[in-house]
Amino acid sequence: MEGMKKVIILGAAGRDFHNFNVLFRDNAAYEVVAFTATQIPFIADRIYPKELSGRRYPNGIKIYDEKILPSLIKRFKADVCIMAYSDQKNEDVMHKASIVNAAGADFWLVAPERTMIESSKPVIAVCAVRTGSGKSQTSRYLERSLKAKGIKVVAIRHPMPYGVLKDQIVERFATLKDLDRYKTTIEEREDYEPHIRNGFVVYSGVDYGRILREAEKEADVIIWDGGNNDAPFIRPDMLITVADPLRAGDELSYYPGETVARMADVLIINKVNSATKEQIEKVVYDLKSINSTAKVIYAESAVIPDNPGIISGKDVLVVEDGPTITHGGMIFGAGTVAAKLYKAKSIVNAKKFAVGTILDTYDRYPKLGNELPAVGYSPKQIRDLENTINRAECDVVISATPTDLRIVLNVNKPIVQVGYELKPKGKDFDSAISAFIKSKVG
Repeated sequence: MEGMKKVIILGAAGRDFHNFNVLFRDNAAYEVVAFTATQIPFIADRIYPKELSGRRYPNGIKIYDEKILPSLIKRFKADVCIMAYSDQKNEDVMHKASIVNAAGADFWLVAPERTMIESSKPVIAVCAVRTGSGKSQTSRYLERSLKAKGIKVVAIRHPMPYGVLKDQIVERFATLKDLDRYKTTIEEREDYEPHIRNGFVVYSGVDYGRILREAEKEADVIIWDGGNNDAPFIRPDMLITVADPLRAGDELSYYPGETVARMADVLIINKVNSATKEQIEKVVYDLKSINSTAKVIYAESAVIPDNPGIISGKDVLVVEDGPTITHGGMIFGAGTVAAKLYKAKSIVNAKKFAVGTILDTYDRYPKLGNELPAVGYSPKQIRDLENTINRAECDVVISATPTDLRIVLNVNKPIVQVGYELKPKGKDFDSAISAFIKSKVG
């Protein structure tokens, strides 16, 4: 085990690249011989380019499908494999560890502390125990609250570099035109568009050291808007973790969701308007058992359709946020809540009309119900999503993906766009924000 260790980083085009940048790019004790990719389609068989990999890797680093990991370990004589993606069942993480160990390599989980970049500006980080818990609506609430107090806020979003990596090193989104300029996927638009529509700048990309330096130039306070249930890349002065009682129990059984729950200064129990008393009590009990010092906030996730009058009595196709109902495992989302709240006649089974890569998504996630996941990781998948919607036998489309599909797709049916916003119960959250401002901003 002496000498330079050979490393393979297991990822999904996000945490993997960040860990490389801060821990390995200039570290002569290690050689990163490969990345692997999973969870997100169409991100393997690329090169982490020389523009990002640095002088020690003049040819870049190849990204392989994680399915061939055992053969990669043998081929490269890898010493270490590093788990660097999120929203995984604890059991599945240990299965991966067993695969790696059986192939002859060590399996590492890197502590978030080791990869956090220091900022010169105050930072609030928003994380979650699962994807789809309500991070972005919490970030938007923070943005509005800080802006109302005269504070300039810039958001930094967890990475989603699914395109040409050398063109995505630092991305700044200030207008909707920037979404087209950077050729964003539907998944990227879902997370950037709401910030832009609310008048806030959001940064994303691949190299978060460079991203942070740019964001600091125009911010009084930085909000880290997390992805999946991952930990922040920027060291926070206040860490907020959002929990979802509609998936009660997941707060202690998914990686690294439990980690960010243990780290939290504030725990938000969201969606209390949709969950049962038993579900809420279960989540609160679990979280207090691992973090008794965090402030607990209760909040509703308010569903806000832009044209609710055309839902009643109609057969509707419900389009939900893709990650939430695919690898996030949610049985339903805000679109279904809106359909029921505004008395739709029925929710049609979207799978019956699915084509191409959308049909593949249903095969990959057999627990999907009637809802259509708004997946659009490639131009072909976006076309397949459009064709699926146009083939559907329904009167109205209810779209609860945060991006406006009326801009991205050419659809032959009326679309009701559903937004969802955080509504904290009481004044505890506002008090926590005020205390942060007094302590860190002045």
